[in-house]
Amino acid sequence: MKKVIFTLMMAALVSASFAQESAKTKTWTTKGTVGLNISQSSFTNWAAGGQNSLNWIGTLDYQANYAKDNFKWDNTLSTSLGYSYFNFKDKPIKTDDKIELTSLAGLKATEKLNYSLELAYRSQFANGFDYEVDSTHRISKFLAPGYITLGVGVEWVPNKYFSVNFAPVTGRVTIVNDSLLAQIGAFGVKAGYFNPNDSTEWIPGKHARYEFGARLVAKLDVPIAENISFNSKLELFSNYLDHPLRIDVDWQNQLLLKINSWLNCSIATHLIYDYDVPFYNIDPATGLSSTTPIEGSKVQFKEVLSLGVMFNI
Repeated sequence: MKKVIFTLMMAALVSASFAQESAKTKTWTTKGTVGLNISQSSFTNWAAGGQNSLNWIGTLDYQANYAKDNFKWDNTLSTSLGYSYFNFKDKPIKTDDKIELTSLAGLKATEKLNYSLELAYRSQFANGFDYEVDSTHRISKFLAPGYITLGVGVEWVPNKYFSVNFAPVTGRVTIVNDSLLAQIGAFGVKAGYFNPNDSTEWIPGKHARYEFGARLVAKLDVPIAENISFNSKLELFSNYLDHPLRIDVDWQNQLLLKINSWLNCSIATHLIYDYDVPFYNIDPATGLSSTTPIEGSKVQFKEVLSLGVMFNI
């Protein structure tokens, strides 16, 4: 599976390189940004109290799009990673972590409709922890989870600011490349269990979960005013094979204010709801185990406000 992910990443990089070489033909268009947001606070004999801290978030976003005649191929890479340091003797606290790669091929059907084939990949760079419990026992890592989605459908593009891709034939694989997390059924994979006919035989948990259903992705990227833009991405997925009325929701929003050509301020939100992703009552002493009590599914929400530098690439 690592070879598959590596191949996807290399394909994106190769397509980006080829786009630069093909600029003269105007069939490829590329754009991207790289940013770094940093905040710091320090206290010395401060009567009101306080804690020294250093916070940083790095981002990389890149697009390489091909268009010729009635065919187009859009490739997007979006990544971010951030940490907060409160004491350099202790482990930092992760505040943001994302890898998203999408590749959509479209064949024009009408002026505003395209037949589409889209491949999407999502995961994270580093280990994740429930910091309210401790920072020792991880609850996620690279490819745990990892999501690979492939869907066939139609894309509606009424204007340059908005698009909707509906794929009624979509396969999705959830990868949990970690033995402990697989044993407890993290991120919806089948947990390990003792054979009901032989209580001494342990049946290992699965490292992957396969789903077949429908996927809808709506994207909005619109300028609100000079140097102010808003973008939103809403993804819905229904699994035909298991409770199709339980719709998975992934909704990302960002409001970006460009102060000048390199300084920016942004606020981003990310809401996720997946009925198949359980949460656990974690014991700080032992971490996750096959006997950890399950709380059930929850609405996940993240908000990040940042100020920093951003450069076009």
